[in-house]
Amino acid sequence: MTQTTHPSHQRSCGWNAWLPERKVRPALSGRSEVDVVIIGAGYTGFAAATAWRQARPEDRIKILEADRVGEGSPGRNSGFMLEIALANDARPQELERMGKLNAVSRRTMALLRERVERLGIDCQLKHSGTYRAAKSAVGQRALKQYESFLEAAGLSYQTLNGDQLAERIGTNYYAQGIYSPDCYLVQPAALIVGLADSMDAGIELHENSPAIQIVPDGRRWRVITPEGEVVTGRVILANNAFSRAFGADPSRLTAIYTYAAITEPLAEPERQRIAAATWGLLPAHRLGCTLRTTADGRLMIRSRYSYEREADNARIENQLKASLEARYPELTPVRFDKVWGGTTGLTYNGAPLWGEIQPGLYVSAGCNGGGIVKGTFLGDALARHALGQPVEDIALLFGKASWMPPDPIRRFGFYLTSEVERRKAKHET
Repeated sequence: MTQTTHPSHQRSCGWNAWLPERKVRPALSGRSEVDVVIIGAGYTGFAAATAWRQARPEDRIKILEADRVGEGSPGRNSGFMLEIALANDARPQELERMGKLNAVSRRTMALLRERVERLGIDCQLKHSGTYRAAKSAVGQRALKQYESFLEAAGLSYQTLNGDQLAERIGTNYYAQGIYSPDCYLVQPAALIVGLADSMDAGIELHENSPAIQIVPDGRRWRVITPEGEVVTGRVILANNAFSRAFGADPSRLTAIYTYAAITEPLAEPERQRIAAATWGLLPAHRLGCTLRTTADGRLMIRSRYSYEREADNARIENQLKASLEARYPELTPVRFDKVWGGTTGLTYNGAPLWGEIQPGLYVSAGCNGGGIVKGTFLGDALARHALGQPVEDIALLFGKASWMPPDPIRRFGFYLTSEVERRKAKHET
């Protein structure tokens, strides 16, 4: 299968559409030479650029972004910034590793929060915590497994019955839930745009500049875009699954599309009952629905998956409406303001594809849906690794991305597994 170099979405990103107009950085043109090129203006790419700038302030740094900042995958996520790993499948013997990973996540979140406050980024960052909820027996078993992990790890949480959960999120759809305080919510497009527009002047960003080729040039690399070319000694691939087009191992990384929709601002009675506070909910079952409210009283739902290609957004919109109306029947008919798709890089075992893949060519990919905090840490660590600085043992913390069979076996396996899991947990989707 020919690997595409960047995503192309059917619809614009709703989060980004609500932001004020900004001055888009010029596309790369002509020929230039720099010390490092970073592909992808996301959380991983900006973290790598910041770490590089701090270590080598005299170096020339370029970031190439295929789209406008905020329109790409970093702006299309749900805005959950988790301080602990999604570890409901962790075995007891993994608790020490997870403890170290959670400590890394907390430090990274603290740095992100400090950066947002220091730079005055208006991104609605809120320490809200997060809920997990389940309706069916399958979902409740998954919830119990997660509770067992939280208990064994000594992490704070509250168990909630259906009535207690309904008081907080305005629906009695779920049978039970768990509240964890270890999460922030953010307007993701506002955060990524804020990071872009407050970057150090020594970091040069080019928007609308998709890398279409990266070719060796002696001991250096030539990065080619539609209108320009830049020669560099080192390249950092921070474009997730699309790094496969430039040398990342396609047998360990695949692209998954997920879908989100946000309502119009709720009418005042519903807003007071459902969205008076900012809250977020993650599903107990992996194919379930993510829900959250926004600062202006909207309700977001994220669900459904497709393999490698974006599904028809109109069909997905109807499915998302049905899922939201099942949870909040009083909102029927649901009126969505925005619906969009976005990509995430997936590895079979959830571990990242990370490190040097050829001399001077580095990758951090496979965020598996946990992109903001984890991506920030892995981007920072990758820059330090490329500079020869001490780095945490990434494989020990996160594991190594495992092999997946090629297509069509991989595609068939994805859809077969998804269908089986969907039927088992139909009330969670």
